Amino acid sequence: MRDVSQLAGVSRMTVSRVISDPELVLPATRERVLKAIADLGYVPDRAAGSLSSRRTGFIALILPTLTNANFAAVAHGLTEVLRDADYHLLIAYTEYDMAEEERQLRALLARRPEAIVLTGAVHRRNASRLLIAADIPIIEIADLPQQPIEHAIGFSNYHVGRTAARYLIDKGFSRIGAIAAANQGDVVDHRGEERMRGFEEELAIAGLGTERVLRHGHAPVSFAHGAAAMAEMIDSKPGVEALFAVSDLSAVGAIMECERRGLRVPGDISIMGFGDFEIGREINPPLTTIHVDFAALGRRAAEMIMGVLSSDMREPPRLVDVGLRLIERASVAKPA
Repeated sequence: MRDVSQLAGVSRMTVSRVISDPELVLPATRERVLKAIADLGYVPDRAAGSLSSRRTGFIALILPTLTNANFAAVAHGLTEVLRDADYHLLIAYTEYDMAEEERQLRALLARRPEAIVLTGAVHRRNASRLLIAADIPIIEIADLPQQPIEHAIGFSNYHVGRTAARYLIDKGFSRIGAIAAANQGDVVDHRGEERMRGFEEELAIAGLGTERVLRHGHAPVSFAHGAAAMAEMIDSKPGVEALFAVSDLSAVGAIMECERRGLRVPGDISIMGFGDFEIGREINPPLTTIHVDFAALGRRAAEMIMGVLSSDMREPPRLVDVGLRLIERASVAKPA
């Protein structure tokens, strides 16, 4: 502040006004101060300013992984809206570890975000207590909890699983399998498990067995996960006609493993996924999948945050379903 005021030939108070209330300063003086700031490479200390204003300009986002393009789309959607309001994201990731979520939450709260967006609706008890005690807007995304902490924007993962199973059943398949990650201590993909629960229940309703639903490895899933799970499926549960993968990442890996083993997709086995990743649209054969607009989900979350922060009254909890749709491509064909 001292260096800027000396270079611009103005008082420190004028420098402070240019930073906090620029409309109160004459344009010529404002431009002189801004040039001095730029010449000196000065960055205002927003943390210090927030001590009196309680505004930090940060929104916290907790994701399960950074390797999933759909979660990247959530961050993009949030940023598109928040940027125009001069807010910025603080991003943390947990690798599906509930203990890590609690650690990251403590670290983020220490930086005094004005709202928190976090993935899913299942949290450790201490993490839930921290969220409630934070007294800032809380938005859970990518799920539809029956009892959200405050606001939630997402879709029913359970319905994803039922939709996938019903689609394969209606195609005429009877030996139907699925691949997902297994739980490993605190590392749990609760949303993926909900997809599997819905899938298994739809099979049971149709009178079909669930012995071909395979939980392999641990979250986060990947191409390698799908290939390894497909290999185990072929070796231990032969005869599967159609397969649902908990994610397009696993589905693509499964298709690659089938190719290595000389199995035709969809001639010998039909495969579908979830997430509508770009690679699923480009692989041969293109992947049948279930689509959710994650970028729109991020934008809706940001719009909700802006609405809550601009209101003088605390809004009642809101639950927003962004929906899902099945996309048919060439990786699934009716059995011969």
